[in-house]
Amino acid sequence: MKQLLRPSRLAPGARVAVVAPSGPVSEERLQAGLDVLRGWDLDPVVAPHVLDRHGEFGYLAGTDADRAADLQRAWCDPSVAAVLCARGGYGAQRMADLLDWEAMRAAGPKVFVGFSDITVLHQAFATRLGLVTLHGPAAAGVDFVKNARAQEHLKATLFTPETVRTITSSGPALVSGRARGVTLGGCLSMLASDLGTPHARTTARGGLLLIEDVGEQPYRIDRMLTQLLRGGWLAGVTGIALGSWDRCGPYGDVRAVLADRLGGLGVPVVEEFGFGHCEGALTIPFGMAAELDADAATLTLDEPALR
Repeated sequence: MKQLLRPSRLAPGARVAVVAPSGPVSEERLQAGLDVLRGWDLDPVVAPHVLDRHGEFGYLAGTDADRAADLQRAWCDPSVAAVLCARGGYGAQRMADLLDWEAMRAAGPKVFVGFSDITVLHQAFATRLGLVTLHGPAAAGVDFVKNARAQEHLKATLFTPETVRTITSSGPALVSGRARGVTLGGCLSMLASDLGTPHARTTARGGLLLIEDVGEQPYRIDRMLTQLLRGGWLAGVTGIALGSWDRCGPYGDVRAVLADRLGGLGVPVVEEFGFGHCEGALTIPFGMAAELDADAATLTLDEPALR
């Protein structure tokens, strides 16, 4: 697996577009997130349908066609340097096939940020655009608008990425060792449900896999990891870094499942890297060559995530 193309870092005054590819967005939190971005001397613009709500399915931020059009229009706008997702939730799978990936490729590289359900788009940006993306806080997410650590780590990644090349875990190694590979991953349930779709990665071979999830009981985590194992998707993965497992039951039970399902792969596995659905979530670049040192509990990128 090769490192992907790095977009350019942001500069003061850069225009950034906020889109909602998945779930509906709170106007109050959206405004709070825009205030944070303006405080970084960015020029945020809100896509036309960000505050929409689907007439029949209230878990969607408007129709599939409108959500896709917002993302594509923002990406293809030459004045926009970055596209930030307002939130995750559910819905990216429904609109991914409506995007004109050739037009987006022709628009050139730029920064893309999101997490949770946006995992589906991280995979598509990797396979269709060959582009490094940032698994980071949602622009209208409650953690982003209220948590200084989440804000500062994303800000550093966007403006001074050389200062955050190393990410340190607060937890122990489940399996010791050191490994190199290209970062990929996201929300476990999304990776499992994305298998076999047109824009998904066909394998994690040669990759450092970073996974997390929220609200999934241990038996469901077991089921999803077992699906990835049985499907051969994890064959050849070089190392695994684990994020948050909020509302997934007692962590001891979750940990036992993770150790059971991942321990037999014979690769380093490290817990508690502080990304995902957790307070103060860190920003993780996907598509970057990196080294995972389980005993030092570090993930170190070979170079800054953005040029």
